[in-house]
Amino acid sequence: MYRFLLTPRWLALHVVVLLVIPAFVFLGRWQFGRFEERSANSDRVTANIEAAPVPLESLAAPGRQVREDDRFRTVTVAGTYDPAHALLVRRRPQNGLPGFYVLTPLVTGDGAAVIVNRGWVPVGATADTAPEVPPPPTGQVNVTGRLRPTETEESSGLRDRPGLPAGQVLLIDAGKIGQGLPYQVVGGYVELTGQRPQPQAAPEPVPQPDVGAGGGLNLAYGIQWWLFIAIAIGGWIMLIRREVAERREQEPARAPEEAGSPAN
Repeated sequence: MYRFLLTPRWLALHVVVLLVIPAFVFLGRWQFGRFEERSANSDRVTANIEAAPVPLESLAAPGRQVREDDRFRTVTVAGTYDPAHALLVRRRPQNGLPGFYVLTPLVTGDGAAVIVNRGWVPVGATADTAPEVPPPPTGQVNVTGRLRPTETEESSGLRDRPGLPAGQVLLIDAGKIGQGLPYQVVGGYVELTGQRPQPQAAPEPVPQPDVGAGGGLNLAYGIQWWLFIAIAIGGWIMLIRREVAERREQEPARAPEEAGSPAN
């Protein structure tokens, strides 16, 4: 009855099922891994955002990169803005509009500085028109902001290139920016959330990061791939049972024919 399972057509089906099952297992495990990774990242970022502010020097210093575990930690730092070395960061849309981030070094009392992202401004009226950038406060300023690691092409998804207009960059690369400054720069930057004294006009604040659902979609996709395993096995069994049923229905019809056929 089950010898048909060894025919070429059925052997091909067996091979397909045996190849599909481990593939679905791998894809499910990969999605579950992404779920755990994103959930851990979401939890870490959320905890950093909600943590109490700490002095910048406790987490960052010139010549030392900001740790990934310290991303979005709220830090405080005091100093004086250096508008002469301010920069604009291209290709930074916000609220669905194209624009720039405004970077201004904040020189601290020890002669070092930290790059401060003071916020976002929209593009000018034309591609050749410089945007309107509110000046930073003068004198001593107390800054509060989110600590961010220096940007790279891999972390930002942007490709750096030369030939940009003067005073503009594509990446917030503290090390590269610091090469053109007369003081040492912290290996990271601060995303401004508050400052004292408050200026009369300021760039639009950068929104707080969206931590998302912590990889919820990856969990759903992982379950989906493993459900496909059950569907593949169930479909394979169903096809076999249907073939067996059809052959059993055909047996009574074949039996009289075989009985009435002349003996050799």
